[in-house]
Formats: sequence, C-alpha cells, structure tokens
Amino acid sequence: MFELAKNKEYKKLLDKIGFSFQQAKQLAYKAIDDELTKSNWNTGRYIVEFEQKGNIKAEYGKELLLQLSKDLTKVYGKGFSRSNLVYMRLFYIKYSKGVTASHLLSWSHYYELLKINDDIERKFYENQNIIENWSIRELRRQKKTGLFQRIALSKDKNEILKLAKKGYRPTNESDIIKQPYIFEFLGIPEGNIYSESELEKKLIDNLQNFLLELGKGFAFVGRQYRITLANKHNFIDLVFYHYILKCFVLIDLKVNEVEHKDIGQMITYLNYFNAEVIDTSDNETIGIVLTSEKDDVFVEYATASISNKLAVSEYQLYLPDKKVLKEKVKEILNE
Repeated sequence: MFELAKNKEYKKLLDKIGFSFQQAKQLAYKAIDDELTKSNWNTGRYIVEFEQKGNIKAEYGKELLLQLSKDLTKVYGKGFSRSNLVYMRLFYIKYSKGVTASHLLSWSHYYELLKINDDIERKFYENQNIIENWSIRELRRQKKTGLFQRIALSKDKNEILKLAKKGYRPTNESDIIKQPYIFEFLGIPEGNIYSESELEKKLIDNLQNFLLELGKGFAFVGRQYRITLANKHNFIDLVFYHYILKCFVLIDLKVNEVEHKDIGQMITYLNYFNAEVIDTSDNETIGIVLTSEKDDVFVEYATASISNKLAVSEYQLYLPDKKVLKEKVKEILNE
C-alpha cells in the first residue's frame, strides 16, 4: 500500500476535489436563496392581487394574513409566519418591477432593507450592500450607525439623491471622510478614561469592524509606522492604502480636543510620505486626525491655507441619535 498522504499528486487531487465540492455547495446555496427570494416576491404579488380583485379593505388585511399564515404553515411548515407574509407583501409593493439576477440580494437582506420606511435611505443601503457585499450583520450595523445620514450631511440635495440612486463610490479625499466615525464596536463605556495607545490597540484588535467603518477601499498597512527625521524617530499611529483612490491614508488618534500642534504634526507626516514613500503611480497622501473633540472654527482657520489633503474628524464610542440625523437630512432634502 502506497503512502498516499505523502504523495504530491495525491494532495493535488484532494485539493481539486475539495475546491470543486465547496464551489458547487456555494453555487447551490446561492441558487436556492435566489429562488426563495423570487418565490417570496411572487407570494407578495399574489396577496396584493387578491386584495385588489376582492376589494379587501385595509382593516381586513391583518385578518387575511393571519389566516394565510395558519393555512400555509399547516401544509408547508415554517416560513409563513404573519410577520414574513407582511414583509413579502411589502417586498412586492416596494419592488413591483421585480428583482433581476444581477441585483439579487438574499431574502434576509431584503427583509432587513424593508424595515427602512424612507425610500431614498433604503435605496442607498440596497446599492451600497451590492457594492460592498455586506453580510446581514454588517448591513444591520451600518443601519444602526446611520451611515446614510452621516454621509448625506456633507452633501446637498442633488448629491443625496445621486447617492441613493448609485450608492457611495469615493472619487476624492472628501468622499472617504465621515463626520463622525462610530466606534461602538470597541465596547468602551462612555466616560471611561483611556489613552491613545489603548484606543489604537482596540481598533487593531477589531480591525474587521474598523475597516467596515472606514468604508470600501481601505487596506491596512501598519501601526506605529516609523519615519526618521533629523535623526529622530516619529511614529504614525495607523497607515492604510486606499486602492480606489490609489493613495496612502495616514490616521493620527487623539483622545482629547485637537490642537494646532496635532495638525502641524500631520502636515509633517504628509510631506514626508509625498516626498519619500509614494510611487509615481500613487496620488497624494491623505491625512486624517481622528479626535474625540474639535472646535469647527479653530479647525477651519488652522487648515485654511494648507495645500495638503488633510481632514480633522471626530469619533464617537456610542451609537448616534438617528432621529436627530434623519431630521437634519430631511431639512437638506426639503430646502
């Protein structure tokens, strides 16, 4: 008997079969989920058509769905709760033209999207989910942190409508800056005292969530990135590369209110990177000073004449008040 486990060709055979099997499984799951999504859309269509033909009044809608839930569950088992039927009906109403194969998200994604009442906001999360391929958990987090509102607050009415229609695709440095960043995933209670090094470590320990919050295009390069000037070592807290904008992004963390020296330090880092690090194919480096507190007027004057691509942005350790954010966005849309 040959020792097949040590045979290189046998190992290749195992890998080929394993890869083929895993690929087939993924395609099968995707095909099943696609058909389930289409079936749920059709279920919603049948319900709406029945209501229209039978002239079913709104007050009898709840009774109809309750009876349907009982009868369908008896015959077909789970999947036909009244809650599910409510969302299937809404699915057809909000997507009356159907969902195409190229745009198809899972039913779980659509279920989560349909909880959003505002059509503009829902369309944004739908498009962004397709662009960034969010999991259900990631989609829920982005909704909770008010991603749409945080991006929309830096736009005008036309830009917000465009944002909802096409999704969020960064084209310049201002597009990758959020006001504020939300770090609730760090689990640091509000009011706790922590150092900049502790904040940095927690962000790295939660790198996947941190990258999700930063947005599409960020790739981690390193922490405490050393540069030497005048025979002295300086350390940049966090360095990323943005593969869409094709540039380095330097992040400096501040646990207190940002000061003039912090901005000056970042300018030094940017000048060094642009002169010593970037390649001819790279665009200018972007710097972000992330602070727990800032004075907008001070920042405006401190950065007014700076040619570097530099932003000062706040971070929060807790979820924002979405009601306040939504009201602010409504004000912009109603202008």
